[in-house]
Amino acid sequence: MELRIFTEPQQGAGYGDLLKVARAAEDAGYDGFFRSDHYLKMGTVDGLPGPTDAWATLAGLAVQTSRVRLGTLMSAATFRLPGPLAITVAQVDQMSGGRVEFGIGSGWFAEEHAAYGIPFPELGDRFDMYTEQLEVITGLWTTPLHERFSYAGKHYQVTDSPALPKPAQRPRPPVIIGGRGTKRTPALAARFADEFNLPFTTQDVAAAQYERVDDACRAIGRDPAGMVRSIAQVVCVGWDDAQVARRAGVIGRDVDELKRNGLAGTPAEIVDRIGQWRESTGVSRIYLQVLDLNDLDHLELIAAEVAPQL
Repeated sequence: MELRIFTEPQQGAGYGDLLKVARAAEDAGYDGFFRSDHYLKMGTVDGLPGPTDAWATLAGLAVQTSRVRLGTLMSAATFRLPGPLAITVAQVDQMSGGRVEFGIGSGWFAEEHAAYGIPFPELGDRFDMYTEQLEVITGLWTTPLHERFSYAGKHYQVTDSPALPKPAQRPRPPVIIGGRGTKRTPALAARFADEFNLPFTTQDVAAAQYERVDDACRAIGRDPAGMVRSIAQVVCVGWDDAQVARRAGVIGRDVDELKRNGLAGTPAEIVDRIGQWRESTGVSRIYLQVLDLNDLDHLELIAAEVAPQL
């Protein structure tokens, strides 16, 4: 079971905060450091000092960390054009020595688009854009050197591209796709994804969606065993109930609610909960959503007392 740290910096974090957590995650032995890709805070937090760009952040972390995997859950297809995004991700992959993983989704948060002047089409059009972005980005990355790439889609057209630069990882960085859509999402994952992620859901919902992804893989002749299954869950661990309650209070959450909907409790409780997830869904990777970025002791506790038991 791989454990990765997942942050939500739009809720209020600058680059220095993220660097501090990424280095702590690396030092503690976590497999990866990931961040959301959002431009607007959610809920009642003030969001100060304001949003940071996901790929600018990851470029900095690429040269200021040495081992930990780096990526997004998820970059919105509405935010960037596919050609420039392919260049950016390839460059960050080179800067990191081949440690980037590319999470991409259709985009869903209408208010952040309005706040920063980003067009927000209807869902069907967004999903079409999402599909075309995957076709363009992976096509650019996997085009052999000295050959050209062209693409004619409804939303994007690429003409005679040299398809450069190439990422450090060949043929391309791992692609992460996720979500609860029952038809188009599993089909898209079967075509493009190395990993399928389900955030903040239940074991029953996750198990059913993973089966849809497996069915979609089989339908195109792909072995489902090659798809990594992952989840993202908010985490709140303490040595005892009092410490769990204190950490839950800092992030404005109720302990009982967190135990129902996340990973909350003592190390023994968390190990048991993760075991249930593993048995019922077959997940092999968990993104631990850390909401208090100042509490590095939290990361160290999980690494020392939970990870060795998995």
